[in-house]
Amino acid sequence: MLGETEQAVVRRAVLDHRPCGVGLSGQLWTRRLIGGLIAKLYRARLAEPGVGKYLKRWGCRSSGRTSGPSSRSGYRFSVNAMPAISIRGRMHFMVFTESFTAELMCRFLDRLAGHVDRKAPLAVDRHSAHRSRKVRDWLATHPDDVELHFPPPYSPELHPDEPVNADLKHSLPRQHRAWNQAEPAAETLRFFRRCQQQPHIVRGYFGGPHVRYALDENPMSF
Repeated sequence: MLGETEQAVVRRAVLDHRPCGVGLSGQLWTRRLIGGLIAKLYRARLAEPGVGKYLKRWGCRSSGRTSGPSSRSGYRFSVNAMPAISIRGRMHFMVFTESFTAELMCRFLDRLAGHVDRKAPLAVDRHSAHRSRKVRDWLATHPDDVELHFPPPYSPELHPDEPVNADLKHSLPRQHRAWNQAEPAAETLRFFRRCQQQPHIVRGYFGGPHVRYALDENPMSF
């Protein structure tokens, strides 16, 4: 059995990466490959029917490949969020509905730079937007504001934002069906604003295996 945080890590990997991007072979996700990812991350062996149960729980379907979440109402409302948290209990975030791009990352960095009083080391994954020319140019023109740190190619255990995402998922209404994009966006904003007012909870996201990297580098995590 995978815990809620472990499920969130695997689900995000499946939705955000191709198998070849996380050290497996292949371009399309299958139940066998997802089982291989689970074994690689958590040393847990699951048969394909067991993987299928998780996919159903996550709102994904997989035959030859895995697609994204599907809405029972027939509509899909996508709301995205970028949290940046520090071991001091501070949180900055951006909620958005468009696709994540280098331009949007630069907007987030502009906001972050306006709220920190010293150079902020920011731990990020290896998304193409984080490594883009636009972001590199932004960093070059803001040398005293933000610096990016890239942990190993696929290491979700070094990113405390994974439990943040799991908490966000649990905070959203489970029975209520959203009929427009404004509803999940408002719920997401409320969640992050509550977190900002409770620094002890934010600090708690750095517990367990995350804490060694956080104490070594003292970064914010995104």
